[in-house]
Amino acid sequence: MLLDEAIGALAPRAGGEYLDGTFGGGGHSQALLALRPAIGNLWALDADPHAIDRATALAAGPVASGRLHPIHGNFGDLARLAREHRIPPLDGILLDLGVSSFQLDEGERGFSFRYDAPLDMRFDPSSGIPASAIVNDWDEADIASILWRYGEEKQSRAIARAIGAARRAASIETTAQLAAIVSDAVGGRRGRATHPATRTFQALRIAVNEELDALPRVLAASLDLLAPLGRLAVIAFHSLEDRIVKQFIERESTGCICPPEQPVCTCGHVPRLRKVGKPIKPSDRELEVNARSRSAILRVAERLPDDPPAKPGHSAPHATTTLGDAA
Repeated sequence: MLLDEAIGALAPRAGGEYLDGTFGGGGHSQALLALRPAIGNLWALDADPHAIDRATALAAGPVASGRLHPIHGNFGDLARLAREHRIPPLDGILLDLGVSSFQLDEGERGFSFRYDAPLDMRFDPSSGIPASAIVNDWDEADIASILWRYGEEKQSRAIARAIGAARRAASIETTAQLAAIVSDAVGGRRGRATHPATRTFQALRIAVNEELDALPRVLAASLDLLAPLGRLAVIAFHSLEDRIVKQFIERESTGCICPPEQPVCTCGHVPRLRKVGKPIKPSDRELEVNARSRSAILRVAERLPDDPPAKPGHSAPHATTTLGDAA
């Protein structure tokens, strides 16, 4: 999704070093490796072992030419993984958040109610708890909370009560069971543009994979990994994800983050990013061929050069100065 826009946003350089932090189906990585003049090395990170299998196959092919390096791991652990794999300063980092089309289309993974499958939803099936553990073991209040927080589901309490009633009769183990429970709880589809269980499945997936906890960590690690003038490009599909990305870029593009009422700057915060352009959304043409891209939004930032230390006695003005384009 947003393939051409994302690759262009990275402003790839001949011989540059890059990271695809969410390899998924490999579309972005393939596009980067196919560029001429050629980039240098590309590290491909993904928590999903199926995605790493695809990355390994691509790495063995002619387009990679020994430049693609698959890494199995959660992008929230990027700081540690970068040390372990000796990733050098990078000229670009791409993050394509959320669930991939491959995961949605692999019915047995339990990401979609289009297939009757075990209620799992884990990016990495070897770690963490499946979605079935949440719906069967968590308190109704906690279930309602994640449906509201991560799915922005207005009928979260009604759905949580329905889940509680259903599991007292029998354990909820499949996607079809859960989708039917949610649909009954909210009165069926009745003219809805999307299935009534869409937000519930989204919220459970985010909770299972701790996606909103991992995102701030990978953003911070990305900032440390970027070389001066390196680009960070992030594609988000959920308003909560996009808000985290937007606030991170705004904060790191700002010279002072002290409270507005404070008369003198004491934070010592130095801007490290520059916002690049405005948020980018899919074109009408892409929406016609890929309806899943409708909620995608791309934000881009560039790493600023490191400034020399301030001279003794110099004090920065107390001002909120944003470097770069308004978004």
